[in-house]
Amino acid sequence: MHSNLKNYNETVNYLYSLQKHGIKLGLANIKTLMGILGEPHKSFHSIHVAGTNGKGSTATAIASILTENGLSTGLFTSPHLVSFTERIRVDNRRITESEVIDLASETYNSISNTDLNPTFFEFVTAMAFYYFAGKNIDWAVVETGMGGRLDATNVIHPDVTVITNISRDHCEFLGNNISGITYEKAGIIKTGVPLITSSLAPDTVKQLTDMAKSRNAEIHVYNKDFRGSIVRMDERHITLDYSGYKNYKNLTVPLTGEYQLYNICTAVRACEILRQKGFQISDTSIKTGLQNMSLEGRLEWVSHDPPVILDSAHNPEAAKSLALSVKKLFAGKKIILVAGIMDDKDIRGILHPLIQVAETVILTKTGYERAASPEKMKEIMATFKEPGANAGHVSIHKTDTVTGAVDLAKSLYRKENIILVAGSFYTAGEVKEALGYESVLPRLREII
Repeated sequence: MHSNLKNYNETVNYLYSLQKHGIKLGLANIKTLMGILGEPHKSFHSIHVAGTNGKGSTATAIASILTENGLSTGLFTSPHLVSFTERIRVDNRRITESEVIDLASETYNSISNTDLNPTFFEFVTAMAFYYFAGKNIDWAVVETGMGGRLDATNVIHPDVTVITNISRDHCEFLGNNISGITYEKAGIIKTGVPLITSSLAPDTVKQLTDMAKSRNAEIHVYNKDFRGSIVRMDERHITLDYSGYKNYKNLTVPLTGEYQLYNICTAVRACEILRQKGFQISDTSIKTGLQNMSLEGRLEWVSHDPPVILDSAHNPEAAKSLALSVKKLFAGKKIILVAGIMDDKDIRGILHPLIQVAETVILTKTGYERAASPEKMKEIMATFKEPGANAGHVSIHKTDTVTGAVDLAKSLYRKENIILVAGSFYTAGEVKEALGYESVLPRLREII
């Protein structure tokens, strides 16, 4: 790519090509990149969010409150569902296609005379921080790509760190052992910087508490230092009461699923801690910021007739939470499950809870080389000895494309059905495209 080149396809192809560098956990490249770009990550306050599930929801909620409070706020999340531009936002506006091209060109040119070979995620993290600095933002809410300690985002020095729950995912990079994974996520804890966790596992909380203590960082634990309870939940909203330094009644969020309780309470706690540090954040902005937040791919309604709901649950913990919420929200409805899962995920652990709430299962495959085949998923389902109350009554179909799965689900649909899509961000994204949502930039076949 040359500095005067503004061709969109070349930009995207260049970003694609970085995947040949795979995943390299380590901070050397990103630190060098930041130096070359003028240390953009030091130009704003930040909140750093790690965890296995819930980090996207928590980060989005915090950013929404800060924006509502009149602070210019950047949000960096991954992966995206339909468009690359979802990853980088300022004041809830996505980066534009032409800005992506300009940023990619500038970042590329800045390293063209060096021997740096950044990975896709390192390059995109550098683009995001450079973009935020150029926009003179006050705050950035930054979600880790994977792990924490050696994640490219870990160059920031945040005002607050957040670790949501921790379970097994990305085991090939982070290990298969929860305490090892916790150690990696806890790598974002900085000396003297308060840590919030919504983890409910006593062993994990103890390990995080010990690590925080060793870094002289105060820890705020869900159910001990702050908590919440669901007042009402329907298929589109949650209303909750929060108690922490202050109590908030009837906070409403346009998201559903019981698991959002922890994410929202964690976001409110982050804002309370910023207040303790002397930043002005109004009660109104907490209430309105939550009311106005928008999040794709989490029990998201993408069609009404027939009803199609997407959830990007892609590990066992997320699948269990989703199954619980679906049971409560759609009692009396019969679920047609469209499942597409990546081959390197715990397919068994994801499918097991989901098929217990389904009457019909359509196994499908996204257009990625990492996608598990429908045949493999069906073989795994055949080994379930106790799939649940509807054992033997689940009808199983297979399609080789997500578009085919959507068409099949529509043809099977009856008025007592809900079509639920789950198993991967990629499956959710392809369903949105099949339903006509515009892909602003092609999704990149990256690893994170």
